[in-house]
Amino acid sequence: MKVLLGTGNPAKLQEMREILGEIPGIEWVSALDLNLPEPPEEGKTLEENAILKAVLYAKSSGLPAIAEDTGLEVAALSGAPGVLSSRFAGKEKDYAANNKKLLELLAGAADRTARFRTVAVLALPDGRFWTS
Repeated sequence: MKVLLGTGNPAKLQEMREILGEIPGIEWVSALDLNLPEPPEEGKTLEENAILKAVLYAKSSGLPAIAEDTGLEVAALSGAPGVLSSRFAGKEKDYAANNKKLLELLAGAADRTARFRTVAVLALPDGRFWTS
């Protein structure tokens, strides 16, 4: 059975393949293999983005699809940047600018506790999905 790994990001694709490993009877294919466009990340939460991506990839490919969204959540910023992590300093997805903005906002903050949170979703072509 083919299962689509729903990302157009080569680094994320490699990470997903490493995490999932080899499963007897499963052939991992990627959105890149099928030339599928990356869905827009229009959700207001990590969950919404992961669901949107998985469902769109499953419907457009006709295959079960796994997609995810990850964000950095900083306690001193009430969980920000969260879903906006990759676009924190602007739409360009500039990691250096994102880090600079984050450090500026955290200047003088006593609590710099932060975590990366990932939401993964498995979706079927009929629109059903499951989140983790």
